[in-house]
Formats: sequence, C-alpha cells, structure tokens
Amino acid sequence: MHIAILSRNRSLYSTKRLEEAALERGHTVRIIDTLRCYMNIASHRPTIHYKGEELEPFDAVIPRIGASVTFYGCAVLRQFEMMGTYVLNDSVGITRSRDKLRSLQLLSRKGLGLPVTGFAHSPDDIPDLIKMVKGAPLVIKLLEGTQGIGVVLAETNQAAESVIQAFMGMKANIMVQEYIKEAKGADLRCLVVGEKVVAAMKRQAADGEFRSNLHRGGTASSIRITPEERSTAIRAAKAMGLRVAGVDLLRANHGPVIMEVNSSPGLQGIETTTQRDIAGLIIEHIEKNASHKQKAPPKPKG
Repeated sequence: MHIAILSRNRSLYSTKRLEEAALERGHTVRIIDTLRCYMNIASHRPTIHYKGEELEPFDAVIPRIGASVTFYGCAVLRQFEMMGTYVLNDSVGITRSRDKLRSLQLLSRKGLGLPVTGFAHSPDDIPDLIKMVKGAPLVIKLLEGTQGIGVVLAETNQAAESVIQAFMGMKANIMVQEYIKEAKGADLRCLVVGEKVVAAMKRQAADGEFRSNLHRGGTASSIRITPEERSTAIRAAKAMGLRVAGVDLLRANHGPVIMEVNSSPGLQGIETTTQRDIAGLIIEHIEKNASHKQKAPPKPKG
C-alpha cells in the first residue's frame, strides 16, 4: 500500500516509528507537512496540492495532527475523505476528541464513568459550581490546554473561586472537576487499536505534582488493567468514533473514570514502557481495513 503520514515534523518519535513499521511490512510511505497542503474543493474532482504539485493517490492516511493545528488539519483530512481515501482516524472523531467539553458530554451520554464536571459562564454562579463538583480540592482545566498545561488543583474553595474568577476575567473557557483523591496522582493510559486495548501503562505524578503527564516529570510503568477498565477504554474510543486512541483513566472508588480521549496518542512513552510494537499493530490494522472503507465505525450522534 501507499501510505501518507500527516505530520509537521518527520523526526518525531511517533512519526518515525509509524514510517519504520510501514516500510518493514513492504509499504511505501510519504510524510506530509499538514500545513503545506492546500485544496481544490470541487464537487467533480476534489484534489490536494502539496508544495506546488498535486498529491498522488494514497491507499491510507495516518493523521498525526497537533492540537494547535486541529482546524486546518481536519480540513485537510476531510479533503482526503472526500477523495475516498481510507483515514485511520477521521476528521469528525478528531474534532470531537479535541473539544474537551463536547467529548465529556458524548461519553456521559454513553453512560461511561466520568469525574463530576461543571461548566459555567457567569461569575455569579461560581459558588454553586464549586458545590456542584463536591467542593475543594477540585481541578480547574482550560478547555484548550494540552499535556497538563492549563490544569490547576485548587486546595480550598476560596482558592478555587479566585482561580475561576481569574480565568473568566480573561475570557478563557474552563471546566471544573472533582478531584479523585484515591487515584493518588496516578492515571492509566490505555492504547486502543481497532476494538482492542493493545497496551496499557500507569503514569505516576512526580513528588509535589498532581499531574501525571510524562511531559510534567511523571514516571511510567507497565500495568495489567481490569476487564472493566479495558471495556471502558474501548467504549470511550468507540464513542468518539476513533479507531486509534489513547484513553486516560483514573481509578476511583466507584470504578474507572475517563479523564480524556486522545486522537493522536504519542507512542514513545507507551512503547518504551510496555515493549510492545504498537506502530506495527497500527499498520496491521490499516492493512486489514483500508480496503474496506465502507466498514467505517458507526458515527455517534452529537
């Protein structure tokens, strides 16, 4: 097969591993800078141009679209979809997962476990908003934040009010969530490919830190997840309409709760930790499904 990888940086670990895995299996690969693509949106023959030339046809496209270029990246991906190309994760699924509030509402509608989450617009509603999520300590999140940036733990109700007022004063979109104390600064990253969890790791926050992101100094270890955690991760990816996803869970007293569903999960941390060839499993999934585009995952409503 001829495979395109949409990536702004060919030297990134995930991009390199996907390229290597595809080449090892006898495919041809072209890495394309998403922002250098431009489109001819015509009903009779939609095309994509790249650096002065019309792109050749591809059998499959692997999107590695960063959060900062979601809008343009999904426009490019939609063009590939219009051209009938198999895309590993489609534009709708990626757009859903990047909107933190919408994704939580979709997961809630599917009856999946979530931390109690509040969202409000008016400063007048802050006291009741805090009460709604069981009071401090609580977590305040910027909807546009990534890799733990824009996430604040407020230890008291007074501190929570001050932080929320500050964010609202800057016209920032935020949500507040209950703090799952029993998770003890750890979360689980489950890597879903197709309808299977192919790898899982536990990420532990550094001392004095509550965010477990590896970018924030967290450490990772391989872990065996429970059947309920496995089912939750698979259902979460399906609810987003994603074939490949990194699903982040917390172990709460009442069962697993979903923190986030990532449509472009990084491979370095989880491959290194679990010693699994996840890039190879992704290419294998494409091989099995790229010739059956009509069997795309059902689109959830919303």
